[in-house]
Amino acid sequence: MHLETSRLLLRPWEDRDRAAFAAINADAEVRRYYFPSILSRAQSDELIDRCAEHLDLHGFGFVAVERREDGGLVGGLGLSKPGPEVPGAPEMEVGWILGRPNWRRGYAFEAASACIAHAWSALQAKEVVAYTSTINTPSRQLMEKLGMTRSSADDFEDATVPVGDALRPHVLYRMGNPALR
Repeated sequence: MHLETSRLLLRPWEDRDRAAFAAINADAEVRRYYFPSILSRAQSDELIDRCAEHLDLHGFGFVAVERREDGGLVGGLGLSKPGPEVPGAPEMEVGWILGRPNWRRGYAFEAASACIAHAWSALQAKEVVAYTSTINTPSRQLMEKLGMTRSSADDFEDATVPVGDALRPHVLYRMGNPALR
């Protein structure tokens, strides 16, 4: 999966991304709504490897996001098949994690919009979902800005997060393919 926007390249992970992505995943503020919180370099590298495998297997995935102007890694973003912890077995999700210096620049919206458009046009997806912990207001706001909607009936407890942890309650946002309405 290779997508371009006016400011960004979304492309498969490369070895040169590993150190920068590990730094993003080691930032407690960036990962405050993720479980587990921070990742070691080895865990971050394993995540990249899993994303590459997903891309190879499905033809879409969570990819590197690079600034076109200078080649800097913004973070990771893309489409993937949701895990079994997500109820209803949705076919495709969009997700993101960006380094703190890249927050509030519109990069996540720009890249996620490109991914959703790709899901409709190239992948013929019927629906794209996004989910996060209930307390993750910034991601929830982005989901709404993307045009996704939430039904409280879809909220769920993420079984990968320990009982009692504030990150366990999750919200699910949906968006249907407009060509299929």
